[in-house]
Amino acid sequence: MSLPGFSVIYYFLIFGRTKTRMNIQKNWWKLLAAVLLFYTVILGFLGPVPAREILNETIRNLYFHVPMWFGMMTLLAISVVYGIKHLNKNEMRYDIIAREAAHTGVAMGILGLITGSLWARYTWGTWWTSDTKLNGAAITMLIYFAYFILRGSVEDEQKRARLAAVYSLFAFVMMIVFIMILPRMEDSLHPGNGGNPGFSKYDLSSQMRLVFYPAVLGWVLLGVWIMNVRIRLALLEEQMHNKESSWNDILDKH
Repeated sequence: MSLPGFSVIYYFLIFGRTKTRMNIQKNWWKLLAAVLLFYTVILGFLGPVPAREILNETIRNLYFHVPMWFGMMTLLAISVVYGIKHLNKNEMRYDIIAREAAHTGVAMGILGLITGSLWARYTWGTWWTSDTKLNGAAITMLIYFAYFILRGSVEDEQKRARLAAVYSLFAFVMMIVFIMILPRMEDSLHPGNGGNPGFSKYDLSSQMRLVFYPAVLGWVLLGVWIMNVRIRLALLEEQMHNKESSWNDILDKH
């Protein structure tokens, strides 16, 4: 092979290694999310858990149900932050980020409701009960459904973004009230609420902590990952829509 041929091969090898290294450095947190969730699933189903009355093996749901709620609250907090950024700078990309963060957060909230309902069936004997925290979580989801209805009912994008930003702040505050404050004031079946001992004092053994804390981080990172994918797709759709509008304006002029 000629010297130029070796040079080309050497260039592509070096360039490929450099690009791979840059991708790893940029997306390290995605790799971490995958590793943590794999670790959670394996040890969540196969790892040792304390033998607790009533809970028994259902205590393993702690690695899934609770971290999903952490993910939901993180994503909805991101939605509020970018909604406020839009109000300050009036940039539509902030509204897109706020919208997609809310979409992903509500999806994780629904998963949290489903896993919580399954857990209730095997520990409390019913799919749903009139519990302060359960009802508060359901009301929170309804409040955010109203957020999406509001967005869909306003045609002007600037007005829609401003209204959504203000409403998301209200919705987030109500979520804190219904999920974090009222259950501690009222009688609740949930651990740590209504006088019940929290998992940290009763059920969360040292072995479970080795899975629970990585599970929280893993589910939060997964939610952020899904949110980022949705944001990129939304921004691409926005760009395509703007290009299509520009072409239509040019054709109308001719």
